[in-house]
Amino acid sequence: MEEKIIDLSQSVHDICERYPEVKQLMIMLGFTDIKRPGMLQTAGRFMTLPKGAKMKGIDMETIKEELKKMGFKIKE
Repeated sequence: MEEKIIDLSQSVHDICERYPEVKQLMIMLGFTDIKRPGMLQTAGRFMTLPKGAKMKGIDMETIKEELKKMGFKIKE
């Protein structure tokens, strides 16, 4: 089984393309804009998880913990 690694320097778009299940987690955590049509294809191409978390006021440690619960390893 392939190890699931989230590289925090990658764009939200690339992460969601590789691991579609991350999109639902992000929506649950407060990244509600990615539900809007085209948002993932536009802003998501240059937005990283840390940048988005800062913009939305979401604690990055919370995001990391939830990703770990889903079986992901985090690459800083």
